[in-house]
Amino acid sequence: MRVDLFDFDLPADRIALRPARPRDSARLLLVEGESLADRTVTDLPQLLRRGDVLVFNDTKVIPAQLEGQRGEASIGATLHKREGPRSWWAFVRNARRLHVGDRIEFGSGVAASAVERGEEGAFLLQFHGDEPFDLLLERAGQIPLPPYIASRRPTDAEDASDYQTMFAEEAGAVAAPTAALHFTPNLIEALDAAGIARETLTLHVGAGTFLPVKAQDTAGHKMHSEWGRIDAATAQRLNAARSAGGRLIAVGTTSLRLIESAAWDDGSIHPFEGDTAIFITPGYRFKAVDGLLTNFHLPRSTLFMLVASLMGLDVMKAAYEHAIREGYRFYSYGDASLLLPRQN
Repeated sequence: MRVDLFDFDLPADRIALRPARPRDSARLLLVEGESLADRTVTDLPQLLRRGDVLVFNDTKVIPAQLEGQRGEASIGATLHKREGPRSWWAFVRNARRLHVGDRIEFGSGVAASAVERGEEGAFLLQFHGDEPFDLLLERAGQIPLPPYIASRRPTDAEDASDYQTMFAEEAGAVAAPTAALHFTPNLIEALDAAGIARETLTLHVGAGTFLPVKAQDTAGHKMHSEWGRIDAATAQRLNAARSAGGRLIAVGTTSLRLIESAAWDDGSIHPFEGDTAIFITPGYRFKAVDGLLTNFHLPRSTLFMLVASLMGLDVMKAAYEHAIREGYRFYSYGDASLLLPRQN
């Protein structure tokens, strides 16, 4: 499909620079079939059914943004995919000044060598020393806010907690699974009382999620792979819930993409561990996901293509026009939408 079909105009003042406080006070646009309704995130227990399952991503954002020097050249590196205990693929700023074999000093005793050049300014970096890698990042790195926020304000102490979900346990993400940022202990308690179950999986979100689609047609776009895992017990419980009539509601596009990567054509979900580069565009037949809770996405992005695949492009364009007109806040720190296709 033509990428320009997924374009829309978004006023700059609709981009949220801080999250709602409390988190579950964010607005929620319910898109059910073709109908739209303005709600809040605290309404979720009433909008879902007893027996439904919310599926969360328990990945944890790491301080993956690094600033360093190669000689006189300033080099910025955003880690996006782990290749080994001390090696990461990174998107590099000022990549033309970096060559294979060069050493980058990131300060605080942290250094890495460029060992391989990839596409779009990416390098494979091998970090020196034998100190635990997470300690290196704590000293030299910072939380990598999305570019549409970072370009408008600096990262600060609040972001260390604001850009982390209450489910974060498995370190390795470069970006937060932002739909889950709306959840609080009070909301979870209300969901429990309503008989709505929850499960977790792990998908380490990479910085590739923010890359623009440069191709003119979706067939020409290459997705960056991300590592994910669904264990056997979780897969079994998800299958049992669907067999009992419950719906699987993915909390975020990352959970959706991993579930669909692990699902077979008959709709059954199987254990999964490894990389996925699934690219969901209109025409995709969803196998196991029955609905999606997600934030509002960038124009021409793979994530807007995904929600258009689930609900229909015309429906999502109308939903986004409504959200813009009604003052919803967009992107990672913004408001949410609950997408329930007609057949459900």
